[in-house]
Amino acid sequence: MRFSLVVATLGRDADVAALLDSLLVQARTDFEVIIVDQNDDDRLGPIEAAYAARLPLRRLRSSIRNANHARNLGLRHARGEIVTFPDDDCLYPPDVLDRVDAAFIGDAALQVLTGPAASPLGGLGSGRWRTESGPIDLVTVWTSVIEFNIFLRRDAALALGGFDEGMGPGSPFGSAEGNDLVCRAMARGWAARYDAALHIIHPDKRLSDVAVERAERYGRGLGFALRRNAAPLSARMTFLVRPLGGVVVSLLRGRMHNAAYFWMTFRGRLAGMMSPEARRPAAIPPLTEAC
Repeated sequence: MRFSLVVATLGRDADVAALLDSLLVQARTDFEVIIVDQNDDDRLGPIEAAYAARLPLRRLRSSIRNANHARNLGLRHARGEIVTFPDDDCLYPPDVLDRVDAAFIGDAALQVLTGPAASPLGGLGSGRWRTESGPIDLVTVWTSVIEFNIFLRRDAALALGGFDEGMGPGSPFGSAEGNDLVCRAMARGWAARYDAALHIIHPDKRLSDVAVERAERYGRGLGFALRRNAAPLSARMTFLVRPLGGVVVSLLRGRMHNAAYFWMTFRGRLAGMMSPEARRPAAIPPLTEAC
């Protein structure tokens, strides 16, 4: 088995089916899909039944609503040489797995490969993305990583302990767990590379009331990751100054909703950097494979 795709899901069904449809048109079949179902109901039962004969598909149930706990549960059950963690509302372009396979075959030292988010409407998705491919370091990791477009050798992912379950959706530090994971890999001296043409399609974030409400929690995650992984001071300051600039510009334009979003982002990032937990190095034990 070359690839294991671990999909943590909660509250979605049609989107999960669309992801599986995009996997059916991949040019290869040497992969498995592990769905980690955090729903209280059985909404995914009919989807599992509909696709089980067409894809190597397993569904694990988890009563713990924490994205990283679900990802790590799936990782422990993974059998593929390379693991990845698509969101339950992602779509895979047809050549993704071939492109990733070629990258790992071409560089035996490569442990981590990443790429940007792509918009369903074309071009890159939400966020700031590097335009050039190349090695990842503590300066570039913040514009090179999104959780649903990280590919790792499975042995490396297990040795790292997977994702930090104190970060990400379902935790107080609601984002940047992917950046943290890649930083921990680099701290071991492992090679990590960003491929600007390795696209995974994901819906664009919209500036809704929900986005404003969670901006502080997401900001807290990034601030935490920046501080814990000893990002350069210039990077930390950049991620504090930018949302403040967004507040000023939004106020001048009378866009109060936008100003609230940028202010909550700033508050969260600052709180994450100042949190006591961020001042301690990561202590995440390795994961063991499930029996």
